[in-house]
Amino acid sequence: MNKLMLVVLTSWLLQGCAAAVLAGGATAVKSAGDPRTLGSQIDDKSIQVKVIRALDDNAETKNKGNINMTSYNGIVLLTGQVPNERVREVAGQVARVEGVRDVHNQLRIASEISFATGSKDSWITTRIKGKFLADENVSGLNIKVVTENGEVFLMGLVNQQEADRAVNLARNVDGVARVIKAFEYKAE
Repeated sequence: MNKLMLVVLTSWLLQGCAAAVLAGGATAVKSAGDPRTLGSQIDDKSIQVKVIRALDDNAETKNKGNINMTSYNGIVLLTGQVPNERVREVAGQVARVEGVRDVHNQLRIASEISFATGSKDSWITTRIKGKFLADENVSGLNIKVVTENGEVFLMGLVNQQEADRAVNLARNVDGVARVIKAFEYKAE
């Protein structure tokens, strides 16, 4: 019986190791294709943690609506729905933690979206990312796509031509209400 328990426990632990190895490999591939330095990528992860913590610690933003944040190269994008302008303004101020170069406050004053709308948004994001990856003029790995209530937000480090192409591809996906650019442009 003890041997059986040992085999089950060992196989269970090894499954976790396999997942960690696969996740680490996927991260390495993503990191290699990203135009940001590894340091910038780590800084963005740190910024995400700091902003989420700051929003959660603030009495005016904690549990007030649906606030999502994305960080790319020190630029923070806030999306979601909040109950009033005051919460929107405070969230934008609170998001300016150490390391943040700019905040794109795209929070909407509205009721939180439904699960069904969130699912549609995920499907829109998936289709847009697929179009980017299939297009030779757009580097799908360099552009973050965030979809919230049919609005598509594009972030990344791109040139003007790539940005224009990405916007046109995203705009022509069924279900997209509008496309908002939050790009950082690299010198050509």
